[in-house]
Amino acid sequence: MDENCAKKQTTFTFELTNDQQELLLGLMVNGNFRKREVPYSLYSIEGNKFNATLYEKEKHGKRKLCVQGSGAQDFVEFQLEPSGIVPVSLGYEKVLSPELFSAHAGSDESGKGDFFGPLVVCCAYTDERLSDEMIKLGVKDCKQMTDKAVLAVGAQLRALLGPTGYAVVKLGPAAYNRLYAKIKNINRMLAWAHGTAIEELLEKQPGCKRVVVDQFAPTETTILRALKERGKKATVEQRHKAESDIAVAAASVIAREIFIREILRMSEEVFGPAAARQECLAPGAGDGDATLLSRQKEKATTIPMGSSDPRVRELAEKMVAAHGPTWLMNHCKAHFQTTDKVLAACGKTRADLPPEGQVVSSAARQECRAPAG
Repeated sequence: MDENCAKKQTTFTFELTNDQQELLLGLMVNGNFRKREVPYSLYSIEGNKFNATLYEKEKHGKRKLCVQGSGAQDFVEFQLEPSGIVPVSLGYEKVLSPELFSAHAGSDESGKGDFFGPLVVCCAYTDERLSDEMIKLGVKDCKQMTDKAVLAVGAQLRALLGPTGYAVVKLGPAAYNRLYAKIKNINRMLAWAHGTAIEELLEKQPGCKRVVVDQFAPTETTILRALKERGKKATVEQRHKAESDIAVAAASVIAREIFIREILRMSEEVFGPAAARQECLAPGAGDGDATLLSRQKEKATTIPMGSSDPRVRELAEKMVAAHGPTWLMNHCKAHFQTTDKVLAACGKTRADLPPEGQVVSSAARQECRAPAG
């Protein structure tokens, strides 16, 4: 089989800004497409072997676009990307910026803004051969992928890289709360986690001389101070929106996959195995055996992600009422302001938590000091 005829991707998901939505709607209305009626959609079309739907629900000023079908990749590559509606794919960037695909590592995190669940940081290695294989797997910024796709691609990606191709630092809620109580600064805590993952990866890949990190702190010195012996010898590049780099994209997928799996395990603990999720078989992650992957069955029986969803507080309040305030310490990031709201709703305060639960975020401390009115 011709290597240039690699299997095309059939499903794409994008989060579009208002400007991108306007461009898309112009293309949809004026292009040679058939309009479709899809529930909860703002606009939907059918084209040559694909359909595209822009959904009505808005989150953080963005709407979701889903493109599906055997002709989906052609629509994305030849119409959406050239029109500036979606970012240029990794395949094009390989031609424009080959250094993105040379031997190097990338580091990214998942779970930072989620009240429930762990913080996961991954550092992943790539080279030209691995980059080609990653593209075939559909590796890209995890924010452009569905949770189901992240679970499947993440397992395949870990199998591709093997144990020496990536390093993970996972801080479950209990460990996260203990560490935050000592550091009291999320950026310094992230820097420690990235520095630790980078050090472990460079120990496994001693020939790797360059690491790209998605910049999370206002200044580059935050993570540079946290680098250990091997990290200090490597060239560490910090960039905003670094997921366009294939190694960082790979790290984002693995970190997100592990985070989702932890959320599903927590869902099983809270709601029970049958209610929490439906299980399906997917390719194994490294040993050739079939591995159970999980997907959400119903939102009502799955731990909600993020921190602004009303179901986050509802579940936390229910659990505190049933198990007491200390339940939060093993399931949530206690320094979030959500903790104060949950405790207040249950007639409790941070004084009812152990010492590590009485440390609040800097934003919360500033809010408390702000004058009334």
